[in-house]
Amino acid sequence: MIDEGRDVQDWLAISIPRQRLWLCHGWRKTLDWPVSTAAAGVGEREGSGATPRGWHRIRAMIGASLPAGTVFVGRRPTGEIYSPTLAARAPERDWILTRILWLTGSEPGRNRGGAVDTLRRFIYIHGTPEAEPMDEPRSHGCIRMRNDDVIALFNRCRPGMPVLIEDGD
Repeated sequence: MIDEGRDVQDWLAISIPRQRLWLCHGWRKTLDWPVSTAAAGVGEREGSGATPRGWHRIRAMIGASLPAGTVFVGRRPTGEIYSPTLAARAPERDWILTRILWLTGSEPGRNRGGAVDTLRRFIYIHGTPEAEPMDEPRSHGCIRMRNDDVIALFNRCRPGMPVLIEDGD
């Protein structure tokens, strides 16, 4: 998936065991951040609540000019900014905050198409409340990041950028 021809390509690597995301330039890791992947582990099946593995691409980038803490529902800003008071009023919400990098699978039969389609499962890299722990699996399938971290990442990404999610060291 990475073309090491004339142009060195930027891409993202996510390690499930290490709970880390790296921005890579060619085969060199240039920046890294802690993440939180699925509490249900790894898996591609619709309804599993698991983080899908393999090669993906960034399908869409949402929230570019919005303030940190912007609340999203259905990939649309609600007009709310996350706060502990808001969280107390809606304790059941799975908070999707600040920015969304919506992923699509690149491997037919593994993470693209049918009951294993990452895009139709609405798998994102997104911001989360600061009180949520990083470095441990706690999400519902997505890759969660601190809000400042997801902004820093978002500003270095582009639609179509390759993303590799691995469950091995």
